[in-house]
Amino acid sequence: MKNLDFRSDTVTQPTEKMRQAMANAVVGDDVYGDDPTMNKLEMMAAEILGKEAALFVPSGHFGNQVSILTHTNRGNEIIVGHDAHIVWHEVGAAAVISGVQVRTIHTENGVVDLDELKGMIRGEDIHYPDTGLVCMENAHGTGKVVPLEHMKEVYEIAKNHGIPVHLDGARLFNAALALGVEAAELTQYCDSVNICLSKGLAAPVGSIVAGTKEFINKARKNRKLMGGGMRQVGILGAAGLIAMTDMVERLYIDHDNAKYLADRLKEIKGLSVLEDRLDINMVFFNATEEDFPEEKIVNGLFERNIKVNGIEGGEWRFVTNKDIEREDIDRLIIALKEILDK
Repeated sequence: MKNLDFRSDTVTQPTEKMRQAMANAVVGDDVYGDDPTMNKLEMMAAEILGKEAALFVPSGHFGNQVSILTHTNRGNEIIVGHDAHIVWHEVGAAAVISGVQVRTIHTENGVVDLDELKGMIRGEDIHYPDTGLVCMENAHGTGKVVPLEHMKEVYEIAKNHGIPVHLDGARLFNAALALGVEAAELTQYCDSVNICLSKGLAAPVGSIVAGTKEFINKARKNRKLMGGGMRQVGILGAAGLIAMTDMVERLYIDHDNAKYLADRLKEIKGLSVLEDRLDINMVFFNATEEDFPEEKIVNGLFERNIKVNGIEGGEWRFVTNKDIEREDIDRLIIALKEILDK
């Protein structure tokens, strides 16, 4: 029986085409700049993202942190959404690696109050740290996308104060699809961007950071400082090339399957699907412990070769990806009904 995994889109397996490309990749020492496959990937990524240059990094976490390190000076303050990945899931790395103070701003699924943002930018005062960076996230981890106009407004506020903007675009192509625009239309409103080649794009390893040539040259040295200087990394770059071409075009299937999953979950008594957060490939829902007992559900599904995460932040989240098909969603729903009927 096929194993199903609804925990995240990070669990995707590389495609057969990726595996073949990895096996046959032409490689060289990337620290010397000699890996032709990686050079091709970085050039392609920069063009697609509308930036001058790009850099391969091991992970999205790494991409965000090397960007923070490259933009800021020790003792700076960075402004980040209170519910951003940088705050919740990156182990306090900004403080450890960059020596910056993180100042969180409340967001509604990634959208900030613009007046509040203006008020959080530090003025000239001997007591204040300098505001070194503003961070955005799109698509947002809550399953919503941030409107293009809002990104523009945030960017203009930061630019008026001479502050760079970094975009955590781990699922940037999901956001672009949901908004009906090209990726570069989003990245025009940031100075640097991090995108994941894994997750929905299904590459086994890696992310891309993009920005100006000057920024990327500095980030390349910082990548080395952080232990991310890799050698014959074209083996991974070969999968990344396929991720940025073949896999971007099929993301709509994951989005459609998420909506189908949301509809099927409504059949289960006591579940409340958060339909206003169905922009990408994530389905969030609420349920009481009485109606939907966490341990019973997680263990019962696991016994049926189906993996899900338990409650986080008071909510359930199921995620579709390229390894999940419609019949797999039907199997999940049947399994849930069986478990709850016992």
